Amino acid sequence: MPFTRQNGFSVIELMVVVAIVAILAALAFPSFQASIRSNRVATTSNEVLASLSLARTEAIKGVGVAGVCPSSNGTSCSSTTDWAGGWMVWRTDATGAGTVQTPVRYIQAKDGADITGPADGVSFTVQGRVDGTATQFGVKPKGVDTPARCVSVNVTGQARVTQEACS
Repeated sequence: MPFTRQNGFSVIELMVVVAIVAILAALAFPSFQASIRSNRVATTSNEVLASLSLARTEAIKGVGVAGVCPSSNGTSCSSTTDWAGGWMVWRTDATGAGTVQTPVRYIQAKDGADITGPADGVSFTVQGRVDGTATQFGVKPKGVDTPARCVSVNVTGQARVTQEACS
């Protein structure tokens, strides 16, 4: 039986390829971390923006005032400027016992992002305007200052996101 050579990789060739892949992964990892941080900030700021839009829509329906406030349990508002525990969209309902805040949606904040906003939250009138003054929400990654985003709500109730820290 004649001897035939098998085609394939030797152990040395495989080890060289693994070493090259490890070096390339080590070079790409820091850049990937920045991408993850940026993605977390964008996701969180979009969730804040969606919550504000939902609250404004609930208010415009004409049932009563609606708003967004910091909440750690999803059933009641808490008085803190740190929204990292989550926030709640609420609306007021008129009942026989008076006006009651009814939770519409609770958003639990994601790890990896710091959120700051007004301690009393934001409320909208039935015309869709902010009940009070314009306000801002700051969103940044935990432990670092950039990339940061600012979600601002003007007195007419329109919200927008800018890719910078709040001033």
